[in-house]
Amino acid sequence: MVSALYVVLGALFIIKFSFDVVRLRRQYHVAHGDGGFYELQTAIRIHGNAVEYIPLALLLLVIMEMNGAEMWMLHLTGLFFFLGRALHSYGMRTSTLLWRKNGMILTLASLLGMIVLNLVFLPWDLVFTLG
Repeated sequence: MVSALYVVLGALFIIKFSFDVVRLRRQYHVAHGDGGFYELQTAIRIHGNAVEYIPLALLLLVIMEMNGAEMWMLHLTGLFFFLGRALHSYGMRTSTLLWRKNGMILTLASLLGMIVLNLVFLPWDLVFTLG
């Protein structure tokens, strides 16, 4: 299963971003919230963005694979999605709007591609079967 590779990659992204938040909470001695520290606020949002987008993309990828999408389609959309997430994360950490913007463009374009491909490969005959 090709999508398993991207499920693992997504888990690694989320774990890495979680560790960043934990590290900064310990560094700044903040138990809850962000303590007003910009670096911690940013790390929390990077983690939040990952948790908001990654599960949806992984669900779409798994369904694409289950519906019979070609392997290259899974890799293309999966790689673009995670490249977008990496660029967005880098742009947020460095306050570079260009990286952040391009990361979101890649993220959203790959999600839209996954949606379209899921519709293309959806077994329509089963969707409209009444029994």
